[in-house]
Amino acid sequence: MELHDYIRILHKNWLIIVVTTVVAVAAATAYSLLAPPVYTANAKVFVSTSSVDSTADLASGNSFTQQRVHTYADLVKTAAVLQPTIDKLKLPLSVEQLRPAVSATAPLNTTVIDITVTYGDAVYATQLATGVAQQLATVVEKLETTNSVQGSPVRLKVVQEAEVPGAPSSPKKTLDVALGLLLGLAAGVGIALLRSTLDTRIHNEKDLERITDVPLLGGIVFDRNAKTRPLIIHADPHSPRAESFRTLRTNLQFLDVGRPERAFVITSAMPSEGKSTTVVNLAIALAETGTSVLLVDADLRRPRVEQYLGIEGGVGLTDVIIGRVTASDAIQRWGTTSLFVLASGPIPPNPSELLGSSTMSTLIGSLASEFDVVLFDAPPLLPVTDAAILARLVGGCVVVAASGKTRSTQLGAALDALVTVGAPQSGIVLTMLPTSGPDSYGYGRYGYGYSEPGATPQRGKAKR
Repeated sequence: MELHDYIRILHKNWLIIVVTTVVAVAAATAYSLLAPPVYTANAKVFVSTSSVDSTADLASGNSFTQQRVHTYADLVKTAAVLQPTIDKLKLPLSVEQLRPAVSATAPLNTTVIDITVTYGDAVYATQLATGVAQQLATVVEKLETTNSVQGSPVRLKVVQEAEVPGAPSSPKKTLDVALGLLLGLAAGVGIALLRSTLDTRIHNEKDLERITDVPLLGGIVFDRNAKTRPLIIHADPHSPRAESFRTLRTNLQFLDVGRPERAFVITSAMPSEGKSTTVVNLAIALAETGTSVLLVDADLRRPRVEQYLGIEGGVGLTDVIIGRVTASDAIQRWGTTSLFVLASGPIPPNPSELLGSSTMSTLIGSLASEFDVVLFDAPPLLPVTDAAILARLVGGCVVVAASGKTRSTQLGAALDALVTVGAPQSGIVLTMLPTSGPDSYGYGRYGYGYSEPGATPQRGKAKR
């Protein structure tokens, strides 16, 4: 992914990042306010050897002390050191309870032991650090004494007694909040990237480019009132959604320019992706320019064109295929426009067979020669084979995909279904594009222009 892809992901998931960061900062703040304070006190013990008579003895004794000093540091957590300290301070603790609060380190190449005690009371922390240091010196002296007359050759001296800390070592409010902020941001960005990785839905042109080379013809912006006013070209001709269809109209005119017949199947991968509303509005947009347009409802399973256009659908395509009526008798004109409609007719038990018949092939050629543009509204590609069969006969196919809904695997399988039967893949239309945000659609976003409603009409073949 490129930089702008990451920016788009962060833009899309900004709310998650903000919420995660706020929660992390709130948790860190709550911890800082509610956690009991802990104080840290430090004491230092110097380790030396006695009976040094020469420079050689001095070097030998220093080497011996450095070797043993780490052993002495380990003795700090033993009961021999801790229990007498507890008894002296009269603390209500056991050795097991005190042991985690005490630690000792011996810096490299030194003979000094640093003793650290963390405790909930500053005074007790100070007394414990000093007491442990004093008791360690006593214990080591006893352990190293092998001759009662000469005494111990090793001496431990407390060179720095612990001082009462002026502020708790934990919690540190500023540091905790800063860490919460960084962790929250990191978690939010991580969640955003994970969501993007797991999201296989198609959102924009970039997503299409990753799965296919089929050109994008245009994008149709989302309209929450699409179900109540599907004919947006007719209901609100100056809305952004209406202009989206005019952009699609312009781009369709340059599609498959080498093919004399301007006939296209409009389908989708799955149901409810907006194919029927797209084909109806596209047909109206084409008719606006004076082009003679025939809209054929070839969805013989769930026809929608008659419902959207408000025409009678009792007689239609199925009647023409079986020879019950002629195409001229079944085709209806929509109002006073140059848009003509061939309804689906009665729903047959064998839609695939009818659409793939030789009669249908002959009918397609006849209609394509009589009208400037013929659009077929076909069922989705994945549930049934009707659209793939019809596209092979028509010679042009436009696949509709819904932004934020259609998955890349579904669109890929739909395009493969066309390839399997030898049907063309003319182009793709993205529907339900948001009007704001990183995936929003704007005129020219994909490099396409759009024609005005008053564009020069195309005068063509016979009008009915």
